[in-house]
Amino acid sequence: MRKLKVLIGMEYSGRSRDAFLAAGHDAMSCDLLETDVPGPHYKGDVRDVLHAGWDLAIFHPDCTYLCGSGIHWNTREGHVRFGGAGTAAALSFVRSLLLEQDQIPFIALENPVGIISTEIRKPTQYVQPYEFGDDASKKTGLWTRNLPRLVADPAERVAGRIVEWPRGSGKMVERWSNQTDSGQNKLGPSDDRWKLRAETYPGIARAFTQWADHINAVYDLI
Repeated sequence: MRKLKVLIGMEYSGRSRDAFLAAGHDAMSCDLLETDVPGPHYKGDVRDVLHAGWDLAIFHPDCTYLCGSGIHWNTREGHVRFGGAGTAAALSFVRSLLLEQDQIPFIALENPVGIISTEIRKPTQYVQPYEFGDDASKKTGLWTRNLPRLVADPAERVAGRIVEWPRGSGKMVERWSNQTDSGQNKLGPSDDRWKLRAETYPGIARAFTQWADHINAVYDLI
């Protein structure tokens, strides 16, 4: 197996980085924040390090101005996002990483359901943490370049609890540990709520290493 150089952009948790390190690859995370756990990390703008000869980059751009759950704030007068300037800048940043830079041959970009799919292109696939061994629901889009879809092992799927929702409807739905019966996220208001919600689930982070096998197979053909 060839050791790959892997950049994990906009990650402070170290989860994806450490998954690649555990698989024997050379990986570095990058974020404006310090890393939460010790490991190779660049504190600063990811664009500073794009030219360092990476084989694969996985980007986790801030979803504040991109995800569907918050997009309605962008045109509210008096709000910091009034006029959609924040969303326009966020979309421009995503385009620069996914479509416009050509230093890195294999690219993936991760984000929750939002406007990337309508303003740039549809995702390659959507994944859920419970498909990869975590008791949680968070529909997440993956936009890739030169990479295949991730494959989930059905044996790893975590079953959710079955509840009736809406109450009295007779409709039974599946919910996971991070959800209320209505399907809302259980995390209450806090200073670090945004940070906790942004972290990549461990099972998905491990699944990212599937791409290393694909890249090595491609290199073997060259």
